[in-house]
Amino acid sequence: MSLHFLKLTPTFEVRYILDVIMKTVHARSLDPLPMQGPELGFQADDIERPDMEQESKQEVLENKVVIVQRVHIDGLGRTKEDCLTYEIADVFRAKNLIDVMRRAHEARQKLLRLGIFRQVDVVIDTSQGTVVQGVDALPNGLDVTFDVTELRRMTGSYNTMVGNNEGCMVLGLKLPNVFGSAEKLTFQVSYGTKETSYGLSFFKPQPGHFERSFAVNLYKVAGQFPWSSLRETDRGVSTEFSFPLWKTNHTLKWEGVWRELGCLERTASFAVREESGHSLKSSLSHSMVIDTRNSAILPRRGALLKINQELAGYTGGDASFLKEDFEIQFNRHLFWDSVLSASLWGGCLLPIGDKPTCIADRFYLGGPTSVRGFSMYSIGPQSEGDYLGGEVYWAGAVHLYTPLPFHPGKGGFGDLFRTHFFLNAGNLCNLNYGDGPQAHLRKLAECIRWSYGAGIVLQLGNIARLELNYCIPTGVQSGDRICDGFQFGAGVRFL
Repeated sequence: MSLHFLKLTPTFEVRYILDVIMKTVHARSLDPLPMQGPELGFQADDIERPDMEQESKQEVLENKVVIVQRVHIDGLGRTKEDCLTYEIADVFRAKNLIDVMRRAHEARQKLLRLGIFRQVDVVIDTSQGTVVQGVDALPNGLDVTFDVTELRRMTGSYNTMVGNNEGCMVLGLKLPNVFGSAEKLTFQVSYGTKETSYGLSFFKPQPGHFERSFAVNLYKVAGQFPWSSLRETDRGVSTEFSFPLWKTNHTLKWEGVWRELGCLERTASFAVREESGHSLKSSLSHSMVIDTRNSAILPRRGALLKINQELAGYTGGDASFLKEDFEIQFNRHLFWDSVLSASLWGGCLLPIGDKPTCIADRFYLGGPTSVRGFSMYSIGPQSEGDYLGGEVYWAGAVHLYTPLPFHPGKGGFGDLFRTHFFLNAGNLCNLNYGDGPQAHLRKLAECIRWSYGAGIVLQLGNIARLELNYCIPTGVQSGDRICDGFQFGAGVRFL
């Protein structure tokens, strides 16, 4: 007698099975072991625990050679089974029971990652043979069954999001597994204090390679930008293809958008009024990301490198430019559970042809998510109090995160809070591209804004983070708006 039944839930319960295997370690077959004890004259709980004489339980499990004869998925309705074979194929390569359990758990995680199942359980049983395929059961053969529960054909969601120092309410309607191959159709409405958006998207992963996916998006976004006295409405369509390459993740994207710009207030400057009207942008973009951080919100270790390129004008439209920007971040865990973090951002917008760049395509800097101590996007070129953005910028920061001085102990609510010390610096300007690189570097090094201070950071799970800092801005230039003293910030992406 030996192993008969093993059910793998998110946490593996194998204590009883280990003892049963120890009593039958010299058995050459895997005969069924009844779960009830009347036929043997004792209950399973009455089995005496043998002493470990020669091999440990771990060694027994590793040395017990088994063959996975059959892997099956039960509970499928509208899902096509052939698209799931890639996710469970590795289970057949298992050589011992520990390997079977490990590979079955990995396959379960892959099935859940598809986003089409509400629950996935794994059952490992002695092989009973397959009459249909004419395969006899081997003495050491195993059958692995994945018992799945599919999501409903339509699901809804309601949640709140935080980004760019504003909150919004999001309503979503999702149709998972539309055509039976893990496709997803999503309709989403977002209503915020400064922005309202509607979007319809279709997502299709490549079978066996979930990281490779294709998506199509239709959207409408209406936003207000009070720092520029600008109102913008975008209606567009985009297609994108995402794929991994070595240790990097890449996204290729085409976007066509009809933009409508207008003045938010009657007092808007003439420079903003000149930008009002309709424009059409058609662009190709590429992004590359290397992310080894343990958390995207408040990391304690790891690094991030993100590079974006966008080329507009060669596929149509009346906007022509080349745009490059990057983001670098390093995080190092220090003593006393403290973390040292350093970040560097930068970007350049190069117009193509004689037409100047649009205010909607330029970079903006300043605020609690970038250079703290300054008001939102209130650094750089401006006209009559309206900030017009810049064609080149850089920003850097050094942070020290420590536990609260009155830390209540690990595992409590206090783990969500961190004490925050920071030093920020940056500059945003326009360049005369005929002056040469040395003149450009001198201009970027002039009029540097910087600030320092301390505060409290609250991590809201993997959604966002909140900051309350006391800021001391320095290097203030004429036209800049500062926030000297306490400043509140909320979002996902922080310098």
